Amino acid sequence: MTTKANIIDQHLENQDWLKRLDFYKEEITILKERLDEVTSKNNATDFLKDVEHFQNQFIIQRNNIDELAHSIKMNEQGLVKEVQSNPVAVDHRKVENHEAEADFIGYFEKNFAELRAEYNQFLSKWM
Repeated sequence: MTTKANIIDQHLENQDWLKRLDFYKEEITILKERLDEVTSKNNATDFLKDVEHFQNQFIIQRNNIDELAHSIKMNEQGLVKEVQSNPVAVDHRKVENHEAEADFIGYFEKNFAELRAEYNQFLSKWM
């Protein structure tokens, strides 16, 4: 079932999501730097397998961020077109809710939290 949302509410949610994704991008950069630091001090086989796993996960999560940000920006463009085509009572009009993006960001944040926890366990083992 398709739900409707106010244009302004959807716009504000899009802006919030984009800011959160920027935060996750920065966090990935910090996590990678920390991984490089730990890697320079260890070279055990078990350790290097885990390093490769986390390097791959950071790439995957970065791709997820880019894909999600693109989808959100496309939704935002749709909102702009809607407002431009009929600027009357914009603050009261509703459009189809962006449920796919909401689901994706929920999935992404859950997945990222699990990755962060796994990564912190890894670091505590090797530091």
